[in-house]
Parts: sequence; structure tokens; C-alpha cells
Amino acid sequence: MQIVEFGAGTLRFLDQVPQRAPEGGFVWIYLERESLEQELPAVQRAAQALGGSPVLDLHVKDLANRAHPSYYDYTSIYDIVTFRRLATEAEVLAELGEAASEKRSGQRLGAFSRIRTRAVSFVVFDRLLITVHPAGCFAARSFIERYLSDAVQAEGLNAAARSRLPISSADLMLRMLNVMVDNYLDLRKVLGTEMDQWQQSLLGPDSRAADWAALMTARNALHTLEDLCEEQNDAMQEWLDTQREQPAPWMQQVERDSLLARARDVVEHIQRVVHHLRRMEQGAETAVQIHFSAQSNRTNETMRTLTALTAIFLPLNLIAGIFGMNFDVLPLTKLASGFWWTLGAMALIAAVLALVFRHKRYLARGGR
Repeated sequence: MQIVEFGAGTLRFLDQVPQRAPEGGFVWIYLERESLEQELPAVQRAAQALGGSPVLDLHVKDLANRAHPSYYDYTSIYDIVTFRRLATEAEVLAELGEAASEKRSGQRLGAFSRIRTRAVSFVVFDRLLITVHPAGCFAARSFIERYLSDAVQAEGLNAAARSRLPISSADLMLRMLNVMVDNYLDLRKVLGTEMDQWQQSLLGPDSRAADWAALMTARNALHTLEDLCEEQNDAMQEWLDTQREQPAPWMQQVERDSLLARARDVVEHIQRVVHHLRRMEQGAETAVQIHFSAQSNRTNETMRTLTALTAIFLPLNLIAGIFGMNFDVLPLTKLASGFWWTLGAMALIAAVLALVFRHKRYLARGGR
């Protein structure tokens, strides 16, 4: 469990929870979900001392639930927000295993099959922020490392460093949420590149090798991400509405406006991710439709060519059938050159029909 005290332009790392929050600041308690049960008594004492109320048992269960979806809830004392972030490559490897990950990475659309998420929970008091993360969470670690370099006493902190510190517990939560959402924005590039490559191969001449199983995995991943982002958007929108309707009484107007602007920025980023995911789904559907249209067009061209060839040989079969009749007397059958006259006539008919069909573009390549 990490304890960071943010004061008026200062911060410091503590070994134990302080008896009260600093004047004009707040306390951030960070712990991993695996140690929540062990640290719960200390967390509840901190919530009672610094926040004015312990965390409800129902919310404690939500904090311990690693599969909990993104959501927002509140009490008269604190707000609780659960947000699902993208799992790192190391977390994906640990979940899928090295062999399974290497097998998927060699497939087209392999990035879609490696999408995994982790739940991060925030309990937001006026002067206290409790965050519960998966083990080794990059979001908390990056902020701790960032603030660790500025962990000095007030007399040694310059004005430039003060401006980088969060002004409230809600502000720190929004900063971490913004980092998580940015990872979804970065994921768009990888997914978009793989989808473009798949579409090009699907519309290429060798489209029979298209990996339809990978496409179904990608579509399921896109649907999952879209549902996930919509849950995130709903949770953040509800939290934002609560802040507009019931602002913290101690917060100045400037700080409140800055907090709302940062919250709107997080919501806007989530909406951008949702918009891009929907565009990718539409692009995949369009590519599949174009693929089958192209396949149907190739089939039609083949059938047109076969029909034209059949029409060319149809009169030749008629002539061969006539001269194969069992009659004693047939024209040209008694002549020494009768075979060649018949063969020449058949060749002439075939050539004329071929020229006529080519003029009508029945035999032209690509229907031209």
C-alpha cells in the first residue's frame, strides 16, 4: 500500500495514514487488489478518519471483483468509479501463455485476439482518494514514479512543479483515467492497420485464403470493446452530471471549472474510441459485402464464358448428330471430300459465332 499526501503545492510519501488531511490538499492511498483483504482494516480506518465514512461492504466487494464492469455509484460521502483499462502485453502473456500468444501473433488480425482489460476502482472522498489496481498496474506506477521525482518538501518545490500536481482527489482520478483512455486511442492505430491489411487481402485476387475465423474473432473483439467503452462513457457521464449538480462546497470556481473540463475531455476521448470502433465494424461489414459481390461477379463472368462456349459448340453437335443418323443415303457421305467439307463448315460456324460473341463482349476478359 502506497500513501501519498498532496498539500498546497507540495507532496510527500508517507509510511502510515495521517490523522487528518493536509490543509488545501488530499491523501492518495494506492493498493493492489490482491492485497485488499489484508489492508482493508487500515483502508477503512483511513476512510473514517480522512473521509468521514467507511467504505460500504457492498462497495468493498465491488473493489475486490476483478471482473467488475465499468460503472459509477455514490453515497452522501463519497463516489465510487470502476474503469476497465487495457491489459499490458505482459498481463496478456500471463493470461494466455507464451505459446498461445505467439500462435495468435502470427495470424492476421492477431491483435484483436489479444485484447484484454483489467478493472481499476476509485473511491473518491473530498480529501481522500483510494484506488485499487491490478498487480503492477502501469497507471498507478507511472504516476507514483512521476510524483516520486517531485517528492520534496514545500521549501524546495518551485512554481513549475506545483502546476503539475493534482488539485483534488477527483482531479488525480481524472488524470489516471485520461492515461487509460489514451491507451484505447493508441490501440486504434494497431487495429486499424490490421483491419486495412485484412481488407486488402480479402479484396485481392487470392481472397480464398482469407481467415474467416480471425475475422469473427476481430468482430467479437470490436463488439466487446464497443460495449466496454459505452459502459465507460455512461459511468463518466453520470459522474460528470453529479459534479455539475452537486459540486464540492470547498472547491473554488476556477478549480471546479478545471475539473469539469478535464472530465469532459475524458468523456470526449471515450466517445472518439466508440466512434472509431463503429467505423471499423462498418468497414469490416462493407469489405465482406464487397468480397461476396466480387465473388459473385467472378462467378457470373465464368458462367457467361461457359454459356458462350456452349452456344458455339451447340450447332457443331447438331451437325455431328445429323451425320451420325442411321440412314442409308446421306448428303456428302459418298463423296471423298465430304468429311473435309463438313469439317470446314463446322469450323466456319464456330469462328463466326466466336466473332459474334466477342463483338457482344460475351467472351471479353472481365466482361469488357
